[in-house]
Amino acid sequence: MVKKITLPILLATFLGLYLWQPSMLETIKLRTFDAFVEKQDPSGYFTILNITEDDIRSRGGFPFPRSEYAQIQYDIMTKGALGVGWTMNFTYPDRFNQDEIFANFIKDLPTVVATFENNNGKQPPLTGTVILGHQGEVPGVEVKGYMENIPIIRESALEGLVSAPVDVDNLLRRMPLLYKSDGGYTPAFGTQILKRLAESDTYIVKQNEFGIEEITVQGIPPIPTDNLGRKWISFVDTPTTTLDELNVEGKFVIIGTSAPGILPQIATSKGLLFPQEVQAALAESLLIPNSPRIPDYAPAVEILILLLSMIMIWIVLNRFVLGVSLVFFLFLIALESISGGLFIRNGYLIDVTLSLMGGLTAGGVAFYLNYREQYNLRQLIKKQFEQYLDPRNVKLLQKNPDLLKLGGEVRNNTYLFTDLRGFTSLSERTDPETVTYIMNKCLTMQTKVIMDFGGCISSYIGDACFGIFGSPLDLPNHEEQAFKSALEIRRQLVRVNHELKEEGLPEVEIGLGLATGPGVTGNHGSDQRFSYTSIGDSVNLAARMESATKDAGVHILVAKSTEQGLSFDLDPLDPIYVKGKEEPIEVFTWDTK
Repeated sequence: MVKKITLPILLATFLGLYLWQPSMLETIKLRTFDAFVEKQDPSGYFTILNITEDDIRSRGGFPFPRSEYAQIQYDIMTKGALGVGWTMNFTYPDRFNQDEIFANFIKDLPTVVATFENNNGKQPPLTGTVILGHQGEVPGVEVKGYMENIPIIRESALEGLVSAPVDVDNLLRRMPLLYKSDGGYTPAFGTQILKRLAESDTYIVKQNEFGIEEITVQGIPPIPTDNLGRKWISFVDTPTTTLDELNVEGKFVIIGTSAPGILPQIATSKGLLFPQEVQAALAESLLIPNSPRIPDYAPAVEILILLLSMIMIWIVLNRFVLGVSLVFFLFLIALESISGGLFIRNGYLIDVTLSLMGGLTAGGVAFYLNYREQYNLRQLIKKQFEQYLDPRNVKLLQKNPDLLKLGGEVRNNTYLFTDLRGFTSLSERTDPETVTYIMNKCLTMQTKVIMDFGGCISSYIGDACFGIFGSPLDLPNHEEQAFKSALEIRRQLVRVNHELKEEGLPEVEIGLGLATGPGVTGNHGSDQRFSYTSIGDSVNLAARMESATKDAGVHILVAKSTEQGLSFDLDPLDPIYVKGKEEPIEVFTWDTK
């Protein structure tokens, strides 16, 4: 019952965890992506120009006069650059009134100027977009406000929003290409660079019922995004240059300062980076083939992997023996881990960490339940058979319970019945305590002999004993072992009678009957009380053999079914009639030897 409900509970629990996505699980997933995402090579279109602390010191401090920026723009232009991106915000007029000089220079070379997000509630201007596919509410990451550039700068260059939206672990690893603003979109800084390079005027946004699917800049292949329009950033080693080197020919130059205390560094999955490094990484990611992404179908695949892995592991661990199931379990876990790593390596960010947790949990629970079941079974075997079997056989059953089928099965056994002769008259002439002492002494001797020869004590019926040879453990030559035990009982009886005589007690005799054949062997009785025994015609015949020993004038009477399996040369007796049989039964004995 426990096993039947455990798997559905586990599946429901982990499915609920997946849908809930607590911060801890989300962090584990993201860190796994960070670990396995393959580092890409730069696209070759970009270079970063870092304005260093030495540059600032040599020019008298920061910010520079706008004419100095104009000179930098001019020098870059004359070096053959494709364009310039300034990760700086020109929010206020130049204190030297040189804004017009700078504006005239940024008109002559494709230029993008940053606007920084803040919480002032001011909405940035919308960009031209064409919406394809699902029409509805504009999806995406909403901008809360921005710091605009002064009008003359805004009119001379493209503007792009610089923001650092972090994940649940406060690290930046994915950024929107377009931000949601006043029912439309405003572009990110890196996206505007791409637009400037392609000399395009419009973004094409393809949507589905879940949100944004991909964003296209005309002239460049579509860029897959998540449903919020975010792109996973490939943090590549974009080449850098300095104001002294200006190694910018054929490159789009992204300018920022790396001097301490001017621009904040941003915590990313690859460490602390300056804004120009983050924006360069975003721009690179838009042009790198097979850049990592979370596909729309990722949730469906992740749920499918989660459920299948847990179900398969559960089935394997409950279907096969421990050694085989452990191999399969490790194989499935390894296969899932390798597949997850290959997904990420190939740019498909599909998470299998929760599936691995689910598989390991399902495996652990299955191992525990199986162990508990085996432990309880071993305890049951010990409790049930320690009185019937030799301790060595009990341990063998405990180690391998599969040797035992509880509940009853047809097995071919040899059955031995014993009985104290004259027990009724002994009870009449002897006090009950003495009778009990004599009976227990004889039964103890018989029990030890039967167990020593591999037999199982099924029951005691007053002064009689019923032994089974061949169950619950297979016993080769069970006919031989049963007959040898009968002979040994006769031999031990001499010793017992000698001890009784020394104690001044009457001697006793024991009759023994043996028969071989099939019987339904196992636990028989009620739900509240049961015992291990065997039922069948051969069992009845063995009991009849014992009853007939007195009339036959022998101590051991063996049915032909047992005699056929013996290496002993027994003496045949006249056939006898027994209750329940119409034809006479062939019988044999050893007493005349």
